[in-house]
Amino acid sequence: MPTKKTTETKTTARKTTAKSTTRAATATKGRAKANGATATATAPRRRGGGRELVIVESPAKARTIQGILGSGYEVTASVGHVRDLPKSKLGVDVDNDFLPQYIVPREKKDVVAKIREMASTATGIYLATDPDREGEAISWHLVEAAGLDDVPGRPMQRVVFHELTPGAIHEAFANPRTIDSALVDAQQARRILDRLVGYKISPLLWRKVRRGLSAGRVQSAALRMVVDPSV
Repeated sequence: MPTKKTTETKTTARKTTAKSTTRAATATKGRAKANGATATATAPRRRGGGRELVIVESPAKARTIQGILGSGYEVTASVGHVRDLPKSKLGVDVDNDFLPQYIVPREKKDVVAKIREMASTATGIYLATDPDREGEAISWHLVEAAGLDDVPGRPMQRVVFHELTPGAIHEAFANPRTIDSALVDAQQARRILDRLVGYKISPLLWRKVRRGLSAGRVQSAALRMVVDPSV
C-alpha cells in the first residue's frame, strides 16, 4: 500500500509540473507579443545574392533598423528632405497650373549621390520614411532625385511603421505598399501655399514692421478674417 501511494504522488506531481510548464509558456508568449518582441510576420527573404536598400529619414533610426533587419539589408538615411523649392526665386509657375520647380539643395547633393550609388547595386528598395505626408513626399522626392525607378523590374516599395520594435518593423516589411500620391499632393499643396504667401508677403512685413518676420499661409488668412469679418 505505501508503494501505491508513492506512485500516485509521483504521477500527480508530473501532471502538476506539466500544467505549470504549459501555463508559463503561454504567459511568456503573451508577454512577448505585447512587447512587440514576437511577430507573426517576418521580413521577406532577400532576392538573389545582393542586399535590399532601405531608406529612412534619421541616421539614428537607420542604425536601429539595421540591427533589426540584419545583414541582408542595407539601411541609410536621407536626413530629411532631399529636394525643395529654390530660395532665390518664387519657384512656382503660377501660369502653368502652379507647377513647382524643385531643386536638390547644395547641402543634399552628396546625400542624393550616395543613395543613387547604393541603389545601383541593390536587389530591391524599401522607402521607409516617416508615416505622415512629409514622409510620403520625401519618399517621392527620393525616387525623383536619385532615379530609384530607373531599373526596370527592380522592386521598389513603401513601408510604414509607428514604432521601432522588431514586431512592428517585420510587420511593415511583410505588408509593403506603393507611394500614396494623395498624401504627396497634400504636402505639395501645403508647400506651394507656403511659398506663394510667404515669398510675396514677407518682404512687405520687412518694410512695414521688422526685417526677418515671416508671413505664413495660416496666420495671413486669419489676420485678414480679423481685419475684414465679411470675408
